[in-house]
Amino acid sequence: MNEQQNRTTRQNSTVTVIGLGPMGQAMTRTLLTAGHPVTVWNRTASRADGVVSDGATLAATPSEAVEASDLVILSLTDYQAMYDVLYGATESLAGRTLVNLSSDTPDRTREAATWAAGHEAAFLAGGVMVPAPMVGTEAAHVYYSGRDEAMESHLTTLTLLGTPKHLGEDPGLAQMMYQAQLAVFLTTLSGLMHATAMLGTAGMKAKEALPELLSSADSIGDILRAGEETPGAALDAGEHPGDLSTVTMMGATSDHIVETSTSLGLDLALPLAVQAHYRRAIRDGHGSDNWTRIIDSIRGPR
Repeated sequence: MNEQQNRTTRQNSTVTVIGLGPMGQAMTRTLLTAGHPVTVWNRTASRADGVVSDGATLAATPSEAVEASDLVILSLTDYQAMYDVLYGATESLAGRTLVNLSSDTPDRTREAATWAAGHEAAFLAGGVMVPAPMVGTEAAHVYYSGRDEAMESHLTTLTLLGTPKHLGEDPGLAQMMYQAQLAVFLTTLSGLMHATAMLGTAGMKAKEALPELLSSADSIGDILRAGEETPGAALDAGEHPGDLSTVTMMGATSDHIVETSTSLGLDLALPLAVQAHYRRAIRDGHGSDNWTRIIDSIRGPR
């Protein structure tokens, strides 16, 4: 079989999707739309009704689902769920590629890669960086890590879900990137809700406050890019020039946020955490450095 035939076979090959929450359903529909036969399995079988109506095939067991395809995509709560689901299907894993798009820690992801290899299966870890409705759109991108050969083998199919960004062979790296992105995302969400609650005490409705706050959130990336030609280069070099903003200045701002929140009776968990970063940097003698100096205490003792 020549390369063109191989490519056509992969493009039309069956894909298995295990886990049919909103993300699993979105991936299934994306693959079906692209012409792939899709076999699915979910603990609560009724969750498959919609995608089965769209053309997917419901497997009776996890073993049957795994055996239907060379490419098995997992969209589960965490990595323990993978072990629970595949406990009775391990004999079917040999020669297949498991792509686990579930959230967990990098260490558990590396352990899972070793577990898969022990059952003669290739393993890719991944993190989908868009919500379910955006899967398969031009805005979608997915981080992957794992063996190059596994990525190359299924690149065409995986690209359907979103632009793939392969970070390297360390299976924990995609999970690390996913968690790092979520750290930014969840902290921003908490910040937005704290700010909305703050404005709410002055009688401002959320529908009035959020557009202003979202505009501010949107501008953060532009502000950081404007301050440095290559964001992160100064951090890598250990440089924290305080010509634009200093730890002392930003720390004073964090103090004001804590004081305001206290006077309004708001929860202080988030503002106190932020304030602590600046207070530690000042305590360590870095008050005149750029605000980026707070990374030292975040990194912890070295």
